Amino acid sequence: MTTTTAAGEPKTARAATAGRRARPGRPWLIPAGVLILLLTLPYSALDVPVLLDGPVNSAGSLQLLALCLVFAGLALSYDLLFGRTGLLSFGHALYIAGGAYGTQLAMTHLEVSLLPAAALTLVVGTVAACLLGAISLRPLALGGIGFAMVTLAFAQAGSIWVERNPAGLTGGEEGLPLTADSVPSFLVGISNTVNVYWLALGYLVVTAAVAWAATASPAGKVWQAIRDNEQRVSVLGRDPFRHKLGVFVLASALALLGGIVHLVVTSGATPATSTAEFTLTLLVMVVLGGAGTRWGPIIGGVLFIYLDHRLTALGVSDTVADLPEPLAAPLSEPLVVLGVLFVIAVYAAPGGLAALGRRARRAR
Repeated sequence: MTTTTAAGEPKTARAATAGRRARPGRPWLIPAGVLILLLTLPYSALDVPVLLDGPVNSAGSLQLLALCLVFAGLALSYDLLFGRTGLLSFGHALYIAGGAYGTQLAMTHLEVSLLPAAALTLVVGTVAACLLGAISLRPLALGGIGFAMVTLAFAQAGSIWVERNPAGLTGGEEGLPLTADSVPSFLVGISNTVNVYWLALGYLVVTAAVAWAATASPAGKVWQAIRDNEQRVSVLGRDPFRHKLGVFVLASALALLGGIVHLVVTSGATPATSTAEFTLTLLVMVVLGGAGTRWGPIIGGVLFIYLDHRLTALGVSDTVADLPEPLAAPLSEPLVVLGVLFVIAVYAAPGGLAALGRRARRAR
């Protein structure tokens, strides 16, 4: 029989609450489970006809999965700005392109291997992020739109510079192919696609570890406070500019690293990675998965890239070609289908796909 305490609370309910509070939390269980799953994928010969073109451990499937992991890390780096600090940047792609083009140019013109070229690119790119971040964040005194416009201007300038191909450095619209001679042999060739997958997975793990540790730190709490009420942060004696510059440089460094990995995964640097539209794609990934959440950017990045590639293959398939014209025309354009799915996801899950789990737990 249920009894009550002096405060009128049922004893059984109070005991259950105390048991839940006393139960030790294990926040590492889900990341560990996801990591184990990702580690086992290259050893799986499971054939999924609809979702993949071949077995999971085939070269084509591993290439697609590696690209999904890279964009999950890139979306996570962008979420540090937009989701965690409330900074709407249109120039994040500038650092992704800087990582790819900088590493390739260093390998070609300095005649160094991948690792020294990547290290040099990270150092130079991080210094540039400090300078550009300081310039971009100053207009925030006039409102967040100032930061967005300045980063957009930098992104457009970088994109124009890449497309004009000064002195033949960037390859123009064709981009730059990866210099295979400067890359370790275990990362070159179809037979080594599994190693490229490990590289992409390593980038995602590093990015997630850095991003999650940073947001849980005291500085991360200040970032969230700036997102909620920057004026209150100033009143409490914190310097918003210094903290915003810190998160900007950290996100840019992770984007630089992602650009280097993207160079290896796609075997080249393409001008599409330098445009503001590329940053908008990252913004869509973050919003789709859930801005400011632990798993949202990862879910959004993986899902967006996977659907983009699979819908592209579906659009040129015989299945779509045999449909009536009113159906075949929109299905042959993957961006149209992605746009419709994005609108449906926004209405069905306003806080992002990651919020669905919280809603289910609250309902229970």
